[in-house]
Amino acid sequence: MGLFWKRKSGDQFVSLKLNEPLAEKVSGGQPEAEPPADPRGELSPPSAPVAATVVEPVPAGTGPTPVPTETAKPKTPVAEPRPISASSPYEAAQTDVVRQKPVLTRSPFATSVLGLNLSMEELQAQEAALEQELSARFRRAVSATRESLSERLDTVFQGLKQIDENLLDELEEALIAADIGVATTQHILETVRRGVARKQINDLEALKRAIKDELLKILRQAEKQGVASETSIPENVSPYVMMIVGVNGVGKTTTIGKLAQRIKAEGNDVLICAADTFRAAAADQLAIWAERTGVPLIQQKQGTDPAAVLFDSLKASKARGSDVLIVDTAGRLHNKSNLMAELEKMKRVAAREVAGAPHETLLVVDAITGQNGLEQARQFLKVAGVTGIVLTKLDGTAKGGIAVAIAKELSLPIRYAGIGEKVDDLVVFDPELYVNGLFE
Repeated sequence: MGLFWKRKSGDQFVSLKLNEPLAEKVSGGQPEAEPPADPRGELSPPSAPVAATVVEPVPAGTGPTPVPTETAKPKTPVAEPRPISASSPYEAAQTDVVRQKPVLTRSPFATSVLGLNLSMEELQAQEAALEQELSARFRRAVSATRESLSERLDTVFQGLKQIDENLLDELEEALIAADIGVATTQHILETVRRGVARKQINDLEALKRAIKDELLKILRQAEKQGVASETSIPENVSPYVMMIVGVNGVGKTTTIGKLAQRIKAEGNDVLICAADTFRAAAADQLAIWAERTGVPLIQQKQGTDPAAVLFDSLKASKARGSDVLIVDTAGRLHNKSNLMAELEKMKRVAAREVAGAPHETLLVVDAITGQNGLEQARQFLKVAGVTGIVLTKLDGTAKGGIAVAIAKELSLPIRYAGIGEKVDDLVVFDPELYVNGLFE
């Protein structure tokens, strides 16, 4: 499923500058002479300090074991080594250690949070294992929908040798029961009927392939609208502002915590803005997630103008050079005109401080609510300018087909999917993996 956050183009490497020559100090236009080499063939320390790149501190034990130097030896005279005898292998081994240069080896105490202690093959193996784990968890999350849809198709086909109108009627019921929606179901059935008329669909496997292809086509088509990837915003625009909207109870606060954790885990500086000053417990719940994930939180007292909190957060983000600002907003219904006007004001403030902000407005939809969630999305799209959907609780419903209904009827991409309660149980929605999971 790839990286969670891909805005930084290409692989980011940290240069330790181990092979670069020492910086030359220029005095009167002439480079300073190199310090003399000592008898061991190493450069002696320069007499004056040389400007160097500031390096972030590394936790203890993350670097290689330092090579012993002369200054680290005791000042007392060292006795000459005794002759090595064949009957004294221990003394021979000790003498070899003294005479040879220390060899850097991997040990449990020489690990690196950057993965510098691992070979490229080991890093690739770790990434492949993570990919397989996320894919397996995603397939398990849609298992309830798969049982509702695919197994019902198997039951429908039992004892039948051809596809007729009765079978198509039962197929329609199965698709609607999975919350794929009436309009989307009719579109799929039209495609199936054309395939049957052309003798392209004549058995269960061919029918499943036709449905899979149509579902995948719908989901891929929706990615052409809204914001399907954070890479669409230039890297020089900072911070990347994500505004999270939705009604209360759909998992909005939890989604923000999971987003912050996963984006931060890939080396990005993240800041959370607690702009939901309407609900008393909102800031407290968000503070718990901020502490759990180690992400800074900007908040003010209840009743403060949310646009003012957002303004302070934008200033703080630019001052600390944050990569991403995640903005929590008050849970609201589409018929609350005052809250919708408040949301418009926040968007104006964001656009004034950062070019193009908010770069994403994500609507959090509870997959269990089904068609009611689709209606929420319709109304928010009119007022809030939603650019993408976060589908939560996908692992707890047999109606996960709502993802297809949203993509078809609203032309909005499904950006992320919640597949569990843990902090890392938020994944990038993969249309192909989703569709394959319904029919595997």
